[in-house]
Amino acid sequence: MPASRAKALVIDRKLSEKESIMSKARIEHANITVTDSEATAALLSRLFGWKIRWQGPSAMGGRTVHVGNDFDYLALYTPGAAEAPPVRGVLNHIGVHVDDLDVTEARVRAEGLEPFGQADYEPGRRFYFLDENGVEFEVVSYA
Repeated sequence: MPASRAKALVIDRKLSEKESIMSKARIEHANITVTDSEATAALLSRLFGWKIRWQGPSAMGGRTVHVGNDFDYLALYTPGAAEAPPVRGVLNHIGVHVDDLDVTEARVRAEGLEPFGQADYEPGRRFYFLDENGVEFEVVSYA
């Protein structure tokens, strides 16, 4: 048995019976830096028939527009005037939707990773973590 599989079994045994059932997870969004979030959202809407799901000030400063369908989207981030000029095409984070945020956070911690940025927001809850490669993941739940 591979070491990673054995480690996963140990983690699952440590969680309660309810928690040991793997929740369904799917990529919900990718967050990228663009020079003009509104213009990029308009282009993608015209090209793919997408709609603007949300837009407003970003938690990082600047502005963000979420454009996509009812299930997934691209978060288009443009830094504000006080931030450095945007570097285009940068992947800021990958958003993953899960059914049970608490169970997933416990799994992240069990892997030796440190969740951060836990927050309740409309319409759900979230936290972030960095994987071993430095890739930032945002984990969200709307349950």
